[in-house]
Amino acid sequence: MQLGLSEGAIVEDIKISPRGEVVAVILVREAGKAEEIAQLRERVQGEIASLDGVAKAVVVLTSPERPVVPSGASALAPKSGLDSIQVIAVASGKGGVGKSTVAVNLAAALLQKGKKVGILDADIYGPSLPRLLNKVDVKAVQGVDGRIVPVDAYGLKAMSMGFLVDEKTPMIWRGPMVQSALLQMIRDVVWDGLDILVIDLPPGTGDIHLTLAQKVPLAGGVVVSTPQDIALIDARKGLEMFRKVAVPILGIVENMSYYCCPMCGHRDNIFGTGGAQKEAALLGVPFLGAIPLHSVIRELSDAGTPVVLAASGSEQARAFEAIASSVLEHLGTSNRPAPRIAIED
Repeated sequence: MQLGLSEGAIVEDIKISPRGEVVAVILVREAGKAEEIAQLRERVQGEIASLDGVAKAVVVLTSPERPVVPSGASALAPKSGLDSIQVIAVASGKGGVGKSTVAVNLAAALLQKGKKVGILDADIYGPSLPRLLNKVDVKAVQGVDGRIVPVDAYGLKAMSMGFLVDEKTPMIWRGPMVQSALLQMIRDVVWDGLDILVIDLPPGTGDIHLTLAQKVPLAGGVVVSTPQDIALIDARKGLEMFRKVAVPILGIVENMSYYCCPMCGHRDNIFGTGGAQKEAALLGVPFLGAIPLHSVIRELSDAGTPVVLAASGSEQARAFEAIASSVLEHLGTSNRPAPRIAIED
């Protein structure tokens, strides 16, 4: 197969799904010819898609200037102006602690407090934002200036890889491709006019976290944990990650702090209680608040509606609203410059 690489692009990586129906290619192209870069990506992607048995072709074309990923956004698009937006990263040391639900409801609570808010799902491999906002069948579109227009959901500006590709399509990308996709969702999306952008990080402390710390002026980080010791061990890693990359720690949220019976209101500390608050005090960081384990949060999340909006005034909604108030209190009035990562010997 001839990919039409006469312009001097180099194939850095090729990944093919087990049955061969999805092909992903990453190309490296010299800097200085942004328009040609975009045209080359489209041509190569078309040639791969025309092959027998290929149902989906994904081409990521990078250069020293700017990554170009398969969203249809122009390589000539202007920067999104994040320097004027307070960017909050929501992280967890491990999965299964309800981080994405916390991020969505935090964004919704900040919106209710009069802020103009956006939310970015930074989990490229397992995006959950479309379902949490009831926008599974919605796809992002390209604006007149070449940038991606975020999806509107309850007044939030939302962006996720789930708005660019079908949720059944596996993302079989290596690290450089994932980082390129993430940076385009930050730089080439119309975030203009926001006060706050909430970024829902994937679990752990990997490439995406370091890329954000290096490339984005983060105003602060929020770590989500549950009360039990095993979750707190990983939460410490998330806190230490923010400290290593000089991101201000806004505080810890204790999710699933206690079980509240929807029938009788009885409270049961299934996972223990107060562990995150004690950890915050031990580490000298703010404790932002506790969220109960309640069926209404799960039911509304499954339905794609933040509990803050659907059950305003409930105990569960008030918990998120209090956390949003604490975040605003610790956020400060201006962004800090993007930190530099120092590697210790």
